[in-house]
Amino acid sequence: MDEIVKQAMAKWPNVPHCYGWLGLDARGNWYMRDDRVQAEGTFTQAKGSMLKHEKLIDFINRNYLTDVSAQSSAKGQWFFQNGPQRVYVELEATPIVWRVSANFEVSAHTGEPARLQRCVMDEHGRLYLEAAAGFGLVHTADMLYAADAIEQGLWVPQELLAADLPKRFGYVRSPKALQS
Repeated sequence: MDEIVKQAMAKWPNVPHCYGWLGLDARGNWYMRDDRVQAEGTFTQAKGSMLKHEKLIDFINRNYLTDVSAQSSAKGQWFFQNGPQRVYVELEATPIVWRVSANFEVSAHTGEPARLQRCVMDEHGRLYLEAAAGFGLVHTADMLYAADAIEQGLWVPQELLAADLPKRFGYVRSPKALQS
């Protein structure tokens, strides 16, 4: 987390949380969702405007976290800590989108490298990975590398139903829906 964010949190500790305004798609792209877009429906129905400003995306990536506090009833919700305010993220698929390189190195859409702990495939053929950072979908552009890792026996997918993944791996796709 950026030092400036930590300072803002200390200075203004009681800023209300924000819901529905930020989304992460299945390819690791961030979307801003204003009131008009939110009125059109859920994130899967109306994404909003894809963010393209590199410095803003880097800032979000550095300050993207999950609520893992044992005291929290909101455990499993992912958020962007924007200064003193938590901006909870609507997820199209999973909280992390994994990138896989030709030598099978894995990194999150945020750029953070990871060590693979588990490989999962759902009934639709989508591939997911679990690491210490969390659970996520493999980026579609990297499926050739992922398939090579599976064919070489480096990764052995466990088959699970897509509907079971959020509960099993402890993430919430729509924090806003929990507020209703």
